[in-house]
Amino acid sequence: MKEEQQHLHHHHHQQRKIITAKKLTRPTAYVLLLLLSYVLGYLSAPSSSSVHSPTAGTASIPTTAGAAVAESDLGHFSVTRRCGDPVPSKLVRQTILDRVFNGTSPFDSFPPQHVSHLLRPKRIKGWGSNGAVFENLIRRVKPRTIIEVGTFLGASAIHMAEVASQLGLKTQIICLDDFRGWPGFRDRFKDIAMINGDVMLLYQFMQNVIHVNATESVLPVPFSTASTLDKLCELGVLGDLIEVDAGHDFNSAWSDINRAYRILRPGGVIFGHDYFTSADNKGVRRAVNLFARLNKLRVQLDGQHWVIDSA
Repeated sequence: MKEEQQHLHHHHHQQRKIITAKKLTRPTAYVLLLLLSYVLGYLSAPSSSSVHSPTAGTASIPTTAGAAVAESDLGHFSVTRRCGDPVPSKLVRQTILDRVFNGTSPFDSFPPQHVSHLLRPKRIKGWGSNGAVFENLIRRVKPRTIIEVGTFLGASAIHMAEVASQLGLKTQIICLDDFRGWPGFRDRFKDIAMINGDVMLLYQFMQNVIHVNATESVLPVPFSTASTLDKLCELGVLGDLIEVDAGHDFNSAWSDINRAYRILRPGGVIFGHDYFTSADNKGVRRAVNLFARLNKLRVQLDGQHWVIDSA
């Protein structure tokens, strides 16, 4: 009997432990999860030393905002390639014609018969293409060669050609763009025709240049920006002023800025649009800031444009 009572007492004691454990298990698990989340969050947070404030009294902006990349790792993102010997500015246009277009101008016998009826006499469209930054920089740099990365219908290229002409400069403007637009862009530009999947952006751009009589100062190079920038580097074609305004996602902007900077003539200026967009610090702005930080350069702002002076 005593053994049965001891057994029964032991059984009740075990039940109380199980009930107590069940009561404690759920809230305890929550507490443990919260503590674990806090510890992991603390360990993964960037240190305050990775963000610097701009120096007081300067026109530059902080180049580290939103950059979740350690300074020691930035070098892995750079694009390096040895460029050819620099081509004299007066030979830039002919060098491109010879090496890219087999010695002929793309404006020769333009337009081809199968697209002539699809083109408007003038269809010039851009974004921020007439901003004060263009005249400000052209007046200051007095460029012999301007390289535009991202052209679309040529609004900014044509504007720069007009400004340079008014200032009495003999400036060659090289326009890099694959002239394919982006998927769905014809939802906004229904008047740009398409034939067998080929949009007429290049042809309309060329028609725009012809309309303003700028065929001797504006030259399209209709290939991807990355491959064309690499080719210009190989040829030794350098720009005194380079505008980067093609892809606005981080990867595209980063690639274009790095490749363009390699062909910037010493003392030249590189600049671009869309520093302030809905992408905030995930697109162009992040690429510009990281690039400036890596190369120890300052970013200045002119309206919606960012400007980096290599001097």
